[in-house]
Amino acid sequence: MSVFIGVLIILVCVFLVLVILVQNPKGGGLSSEFGSANQIGGVRKTADFLEKATWGLAIGLVVLSLVAAAVQDSASSRQFIDEPVPTQQPAPEE
Repeated sequence: MSVFIGVLIILVCVFLVLVILVQNPKGGGLSSEFGSANQIGGVRKTADFLEKATWGLAIGLVVLSLVAAAVQDSASSRQFIDEPVPTQQPAPEE
């Protein structure tokens, strides 16, 4: 289960990086490449989509991180409970 969550976290991180790199810090980004779309309002829709995608991926990353921490805590606590306690044998007398 933790491997699956780890893979999901990596995928979300990659998509988040890609979405952020597509954006332009001045507000142009991918939307500035569509010159004819400026007349029909395509720029605003593209910027809205990129912003919503960024927020959605960021929230997804936080949720997946919390789930991974919860799964890890439950797995580590089970490991300590199931392990037998080693006992020390007295040293042989000579």
